[in-house]
Amino acid sequence: MTTIAFDVYGTLINTDGVVSRLREWIGSQAEAFSQTWRSKQLEYSFRRGLMQRYENFAVCTRQALDYCCAEYDVSLSAEQKDTLLQSYRVLPAFSDADESLVALQAEGHRLFAFSNGTTEAVEEVLRASGLLKRFEGVVSCDALATFKPNPDVYRYFMKEAGDSNDAWLVSGNPFDVIGAVSAGMKSAWVKRSDRAVFDPWGVEPTVTVATLSELCAHDL
Repeated sequence: MTTIAFDVYGTLINTDGVVSRLREWIGSQAEAFSQTWRSKQLEYSFRRGLMQRYENFAVCTRQALDYCCAEYDVSLSAEQKDTLLQSYRVLPAFSDADESLVALQAEGHRLFAFSNGTTEAVEEVLRASGLLKRFEGVVSCDALATFKPNPDVYRYFMKEAGDSNDAWLVSGNPFDVIGAVSAGMKSAWVKRSDRAVFDPWGVEPTVTVATLSELCAHDL
Protein backbone atom coordinates (compact mmCIF):
# COMPACT_ATOMS: atom_id res chain seq x y z
CA MET A 1 0.00 0.00 0.00
CA THR A 2 1.39 3.35 -1.08
CA THR A 3 0.43 6.84 0.06
CA ILE A 4 -0.11 9.14 -2.93
CA ALA A 5 -0.47 12.92 -2.76
CA PHE A 6 -2.21 14.42 -5.78
CA ASP A 7 -1.63 18.02 -6.65
CA VAL A 8 -5.01 19.54 -7.51
CA TYR A 9 -4.84 22.58 -9.79
CA GLY A 10 -3.23 21.69 -13.10
CA THR A 11 -3.03 17.97 -12.30
CA LEU A 12 -6.54 16.79 -11.45
CA ILE A 13 -8.36 20.04 -12.18
CA ASN A 14 -8.03 21.84 -15.50
CA THR A 15 -7.30 25.50 -14.82
CA ASP A 16 -8.00 26.29 -18.49
CA GLY A 17 -11.66 25.73 -17.67
CA VAL A 18 -12.05 29.53 -17.50
CA VAL A 19 -11.17 29.98 -21.20
CA SER A 20 -14.70 29.60 -22.56
CA ARG A 21 -16.00 32.38 -20.32
CA LEU A 22 -13.00 34.58 -21.09
CA ARG A 23 -13.52 34.03 -24.81
CA GLU A 24 -17.02 35.51 -24.51
CA TRP A 25 -15.60 38.66 -22.97
CA ILE A 26 -12.17 39.22 -24.52
CA GLY A 27 -12.20 37.11 -27.69
CA SER A 28 -8.92 35.89 -29.15
CA GLN A 29 -6.88 36.94 -26.11
CA ALA A 30 -8.62 34.36 -23.91
CA GLU A 31 -6.06 31.53 -24.13
CA ALA A 32 -3.04 33.77 -23.56
CA PHE A 33 -4.85 35.59 -20.74
CA SER A 34 -5.65 32.30 -19.02
CA GLN A 35 -2.07 31.05 -19.29
CA THR A 36 -0.65 34.29 -17.91
CA TRP A 37 -3.21 34.26 -15.10
CA ARG A 38 -2.08 30.79 -14.06
CA SER A 39 1.61 31.70 -14.37
CA LYS A 40 1.22 34.86 -12.28
CA GLN A 41 -0.89 33.03 -9.70
CA LEU A 42 2.02 30.65 -9.10
CA GLU A 43 4.63 33.42 -9.24
CA TYR A 44 2.77 35.35 -6.57
CA SER A 45 2.64 32.29 -4.33
CA PHE A 46 6.40 31.76 -4.77
CA ARG A 47 7.15 35.38 -3.98
CA ARG A 48 4.89 35.50 -0.95
CA GLY A 49 6.45 32.31 0.37
CA LEU A 50 9.97 33.72 0.00
CA MET A 51 9.05 37.10 1.46
CA GLN A 52 7.10 35.48 4.32
CA ARG A 53 4.17 37.75 3.54
CA TYR A 54 1.52 35.08 3.38
CA GLU A 55 -1.92 35.56 1.91
CA ASN A 56 -3.91 32.53 0.91
CA PHE A 57 -4.05 31.15 -2.62
CA ALA A 58 -7.34 32.88 -3.37
CA VAL A 59 -5.64 36.25 -2.82
CA CYS A 60 -2.81 35.24 -5.17
CA THR A 61 -5.43 34.27 -7.74
CA ARG A 62 -7.32 37.55 -7.44
CA GLN A 63 -4.19 39.69 -7.62
CA ALA A 64 -2.95 37.70 -10.64
CA LEU A 65 -6.28 38.40 -12.35
CA ASP A 66 -5.85 42.13 -11.72
CA TYR A 67 -2.35 41.90 -13.18
CA CYS A 68 -3.63 40.21 -16.33
CA CYS A 69 -6.28 42.86 -16.87
CA ALA A 70 -3.55 45.49 -16.82
CA GLU A 71 -1.12 43.43 -18.93
CA TYR A 72 -3.67 42.71 -21.67
CA ASP A 73 -5.40 46.11 -21.39
CA VAL A 74 -8.69 44.38 -20.62
CA SER A 75 -11.45 46.16 -18.74
CA LEU A 76 -13.52 43.69 -16.76
CA SER A 77 -16.26 44.80 -14.39
CA ALA A 78 -16.19 43.85 -10.73
CA GLU A 79 -19.03 41.42 -11.46
CA GLN A 80 -17.08 39.77 -14.30
CA LYS A 81 -14.00 39.40 -12.09
CA ASP A 82 -16.12 37.86 -9.35
CA THR A 83 -17.56 35.42 -11.88
CA LEU A 84 -14.08 34.37 -12.99
CA LEU A 85 -12.89 33.97 -9.41
CA GLN A 86 -15.95 31.92 -8.50
CA SER A 87 -15.30 29.74 -11.54
CA TYR A 88 -12.06 28.64 -9.88
CA ARG A 89 -14.21 26.89 -7.31
CA VAL A 90 -16.03 24.81 -9.92
CA LEU A 91 -13.33 24.11 -12.51
CA PRO A 92 -13.67 20.82 -14.44
CA ALA A 93 -11.56 17.76 -13.82
CA PHE A 94 -9.34 16.35 -16.55
CA SER A 95 -11.13 13.54 -18.35
CA ASP A 96 -8.76 10.86 -17.03
CA ALA A 97 -8.88 11.93 -13.38
CA ASP A 98 -11.80 9.99 -11.92
CA GLU A 99 -11.16 6.64 -13.60
CA SER A 100 -7.50 6.80 -12.60
CA LEU A 101 -8.29 7.54 -8.97
CA VAL A 102 -10.81 4.68 -8.91
CA ALA A 103 -8.21 2.28 -10.34
CA LEU A 104 -5.55 3.36 -7.84
CA GLN A 105 -8.04 2.98 -4.99
CA ALA A 106 -8.81 -0.52 -6.21
CA GLU A 107 -5.11 -1.35 -5.99
CA GLY A 108 -5.23 -0.42 -2.29
CA HIS A 109 -3.34 2.87 -2.40
CA ARG A 110 -4.09 5.68 0.05
CA LEU A 111 -5.03 8.81 -1.89
CA PHE A 112 -4.82 12.39 -0.64
CA ALA A 113 -5.37 15.76 -2.28
CA PHE A 114 -2.42 18.06 -1.55
CA SER A 115 -2.68 21.70 -2.56
CA ASN A 116 -1.67 25.31 -2.12
CA GLY A 117 -5.38 26.08 -1.94
CA THR A 118 -7.22 26.27 1.36
CA THR A 119 -8.94 23.11 2.54
CA GLU A 120 -12.36 24.70 1.96
CA ALA A 121 -11.55 25.77 -1.61
CA VAL A 122 -9.99 22.40 -2.49
CA GLU A 123 -12.89 20.44 -1.07
CA GLU A 124 -15.33 22.65 -2.98
CA VAL A 125 -13.66 22.24 -6.37
CA LEU A 126 -13.17 18.50 -5.86
CA ARG A 127 -16.78 18.09 -4.79
CA ALA A 128 -17.99 20.02 -7.83
CA SER A 129 -15.95 17.77 -10.13
CA GLY A 130 -17.05 14.58 -8.36
CA LEU A 131 -13.55 13.71 -7.15
CA LEU A 132 -13.71 14.49 -3.43
CA LYS A 133 -15.07 11.05 -2.52
CA ARG A 134 -11.95 9.41 -3.98
CA PHE A 135 -9.67 10.81 -1.29
CA GLU A 136 -8.89 9.79 2.25
CA GLY A 137 -8.26 13.44 3.07
CA VAL A 138 -7.21 16.90 1.92
CA VAL A 139 -3.88 18.36 3.06
CA SER A 140 -3.49 22.10 2.51
CA CYS A 141 -0.31 24.18 2.64
CA ASP A 142 -2.48 26.91 4.16
CA ALA A 143 -1.99 25.19 7.52
CA LEU A 144 1.66 26.31 7.45
CA ALA A 145 0.96 29.75 5.94
CA THR A 146 3.33 29.10 3.05
CA PHE A 147 3.32 27.42 -0.36
CA LYS A 148 4.93 24.70 -2.42
CA PRO A 149 7.81 24.14 -3.05
CA ASN A 150 8.85 25.04 0.51
CA PRO A 151 10.26 21.72 1.83
CA ASP A 152 8.29 22.17 5.03
CA VAL A 153 5.00 21.55 3.22
CA TYR A 154 6.10 18.17 1.85
CA ARG A 155 7.30 17.10 5.28
CA TYR A 156 3.99 18.33 6.67
CA PHE A 157 2.12 16.18 4.17
CA MET A 158 4.08 13.07 5.13
CA LYS A 159 3.39 13.75 8.81
CA GLU A 160 -0.32 14.33 8.23
CA ALA A 161 -0.64 11.26 6.02
CA GLY A 162 1.20 9.19 8.60
CA ASP A 163 3.50 7.56 6.06
CA SER A 164 6.96 8.98 5.44
CA ASN A 165 8.57 5.81 4.10
CA ASP A 166 6.75 5.32 0.81
CA ALA A 167 5.00 8.54 -0.11
CA TRP A 168 4.52 9.76 -3.68
CA LEU A 169 3.53 13.08 -5.16
CA VAL A 170 1.69 13.17 -8.50
CA SER A 171 1.81 16.56 -10.18
CA GLY A 172 1.68 18.23 -13.56
CA ASN A 173 3.90 21.03 -12.25
CA PRO A 174 7.68 20.50 -12.50
CA PHE A 175 8.41 22.85 -9.58
CA ASP A 176 6.15 20.71 -7.41
CA VAL A 177 7.84 17.48 -8.50
CA ILE A 178 11.30 18.90 -7.81
CA GLY A 179 10.14 20.15 -4.41
CA ALA A 180 8.76 16.75 -3.45
CA VAL A 181 11.81 14.78 -4.60
CA SER A 182 14.11 17.24 -2.80
CA ALA A 183 12.12 16.66 0.39
CA GLY A 184 12.49 12.88 0.16
CA MET A 185 9.30 11.83 -1.63
CA LYS A 186 8.99 9.84 -4.84
CA SER A 187 7.20 11.65 -7.61
CA ALA A 188 5.34 11.20 -10.88
CA TRP A 189 5.31 14.07 -13.36
CA VAL A 190 2.18 14.21 -15.50
CA LYS A 191 3.45 15.60 -18.81
CA ARG A 192 0.16 16.34 -20.56
CA SER A 193 1.76 18.18 -23.47
CA ASP A 194 4.66 17.16 -25.69
CA ARG A 195 5.80 20.76 -25.45
CA ALA A 196 6.03 20.73 -21.65
CA VAL A 197 9.60 21.18 -20.41
CA PHE A 198 10.93 19.84 -17.13
CA ASP A 199 13.28 22.26 -15.36
CA PRO A 200 16.93 21.20 -15.94
CA TRP A 201 17.97 21.26 -12.29
CA GLY A 202 19.47 17.78 -12.15
CA VAL A 203 16.49 16.57 -10.11
CA GLU A 204 14.30 14.14 -12.04
CA PRO A 205 10.83 12.69 -11.41
CA THR A 206 10.75 9.06 -10.35
CA VAL A 207 8.45 8.38 -13.30
CA THR A 208 6.98 10.48 -16.11
CA VAL A 209 3.54 9.79 -17.56
CA ALA A 210 1.54 11.46 -20.31
CA THR A 211 -1.78 10.91 -18.53
CA LEU A 212 -3.04 9.96 -15.11
CA SER A 213 -4.26 6.69 -16.60
CA GLU A 214 -0.65 5.61 -17.15
CA LEU A 215 0.05 5.68 -13.41
CA CYS A 216 -1.69 2.36 -12.93
CA ALA A 217 0.86 0.71 -15.21
CA HIS A 218 3.69 1.65 -12.86
CA ASP A 219 4.73 -0.11 -9.69
CA LEU A 220 4.00 2.62 -7.18
